[in-house]
Amino acid sequence: MLKVIFACVHNAGRSQMAAAFFNQLADRTKAEAVSAGTEPGLRVHPEVLAVMQEIGIDLSAATPQKLTQELANDAGLLITMGCGDKCPYVPGLRRDDWPLPDPKGRPMDEVRAVRDNIKVRVADLIQAEGLEKEAA
Repeated sequence: MLKVIFACVHNAGRSQMAAAFFNQLADRTKAEAVSAGTEPGLRVHPEVLAVMQEIGIDLSAATPQKLTQELANDAGLLITMGCGDKCPYVPGLRRDDWPLPDPKGRPMDEVRAVRDNIKVRVADLIQAEGLEKEAA
């Protein structure tokens, strides 16, 4: 099973949305996603909770967590979220960076645009890795 880590600095916005989309869209027998941050915040940004709730995804129980070596041990892929020099690096782990703006404190239409961009990127990743759910 492929474990994907979506990481940003505070694990309170972009990475939370990406992991939620991944776990909703991917075949959970083939892969799972977790999210983490290098400097985790106290909670998921309220604007992120709101825009995800709009599309039926409840992140109210999500809690930012620190990206640790233990968390990364069995991971196969690390996707960072445009955090520049503060992005985590895990030796030996395949990595890609998605240059996405931080939604914290942004107007709701901008947060929705980030959300929608993340969903497209996650869907593309799932397809590229062959992790789609089987057709019922």
